[in-house]
Amino acid sequence: QAQVVESGGGMVQPGGSLRVSCAAFGFPFKNSTMMWHRQAPGKERELVASITKTGSSTNYADSVKGRFSISRDNVKNTVYLQMNSLKPEDTAVYVCHAFGWGYDYWGQGTQVTVSS
Repeated sequence: QAQVVESGGGMVQPGGSLRVSCAAFGFPFKNSTMMWHRQAPGKERELVASITKTGSSTNYADSVKGRFSISRDNVKNTVYLQMNSLKPEDTAVYVCHAFGWGYDYWGQGTQVTVSS
């Protein structure tokens, strides 16, 4: 069954770091554009970061530029989001999204809470 599964969320203090991961199953990961979105209570879903098939190009929301970094491992079929200098406003469910020719998969999300 084709799916993406997130892991690595949790609680961290402001200024801290956290890395979330997304493992892909059942579809050609290396041919897929990968994205991380986030959804906070009462707010619209936000595209946080994206990475191309080979990892040669990345894009970030203005709100996370310089603090977050997206990367991928096409051998392990996994995409990562390294989050540094975390702020309380980064608190959200972080959702992995994969799409390619004829497919589009979303994960269930992993909760990230930034609080003292």
